[in-house]
Amino acid sequence: MAAACRRLVAAPWFNAASFIVIVLNALTMGLETYRGVVSSGGPAFHALEYVFLACFSVELLVRFAAHLPRGGGFFRDGWNLFDLAIVLAPLVPGVRENVTILRLLRLARIVRAFRLFPSLRVILVGIRRSLPGLGSFLLITLLVLYGYAMVGWMVFGEAQPERYGTVGQAMLTLFLLLSLDGITDTLQAGREVTEWGILYYLSYMIAASYLLTNLLVGVVLNALQEAHEVEKAPPPAPVAGVEQRLAALRAALEDLEREYALSRRYADAPERVPVSSPR
Repeated sequence: MAAACRRLVAAPWFNAASFIVIVLNALTMGLETYRGVVSSGGPAFHALEYVFLACFSVELLVRFAAHLPRGGGFFRDGWNLFDLAIVLAPLVPGVRENVTILRLLRLARIVRAFRLFPSLRVILVGIRRSLPGLGSFLLITLLVLYGYAMVGWMVFGEAQPERYGTVGQAMLTLFLLLSLDGITDTLQAGREVTEWGILYYLSYMIAASYLLTNLLVGVVLNALQEAHEVEKAPPPAPVAGVEQRLAALRAALEDLEREYALSRRYADAPERVPVSSPR
C-alpha cells in the first residue's frame, strides 16, 4: 500500500488534480462575495465546502501513507504540517464557530499551490532567503528617508506644513514619492519655495527611487538564484552498506576492548620468568 501511495503521489496527474481542486475552492470563495449568488445557491456552497475538505483530507492521507512504515518522515516536511493544520483547524472548538478565521483558513488553501510546482516553490524559497537582505534594505531606506525628511522640514516646513510640518509628515511624503507619482507637481512646488528645491528633489530621486530600487531588485534576484540552485541540486546519494559497515565497526570495537582487557590483566599479574634446567 505504501509503494502504491508513493507512486500515486509522484504521478503528475495527482498534483494536477490537487491544483484543480485548489483553483475550484478559490473560485467558490470568490463567488461567495456576491450576495445574489449566495442567496440562490447557499446549500450548494456548503456542500462544495465539504467536498473540498474531503478531497484535501484524502490527499493528506495518501501522502501520509506514502511515508509508511516510517510515518515520522511525514511530519518532518513543513508542507505536510501546513496541510495538516489547514485540514484540522476547522475541527478545533473555538475556531469552527469563528466565521472570519474559517474564511482565512479556506483562503490559506490557495498557498498549497506552491508545493505542487517546483517553480512556485523556488519563488517562495527565494522570498524566505531574501528576508535577511530585506531587513538591511529597510534599515538603509529608513535612514535615507529620515535624513531627507529632516532636510525637507528645515527647507519646506513653514511653506508646506501639510507635507513637511513634522518629520513624520515629511517621511510619509517622501515615502509616497518613491514611486515618482506626482513628482512633477512636487518639484514645481519646491521651486516656488526655493531654487534649492531642484537639487533636493533630484538628489532624492537618484538616491531613493533609483539606487534603492535597484538595490532591492538585486537582493531579490540573488535570493531567487540561490533558491533555484538549491531546488535543482541533486539529493545526496545514500551511503551504500551502512548497516554492514556499522556491524564491522562494532565487531572491531569489541575486539579492541578484549585486547585491552587482556593487556591490563597481564600488566597487573606478577611477572613469571621461565627457569631453564641445568645441564
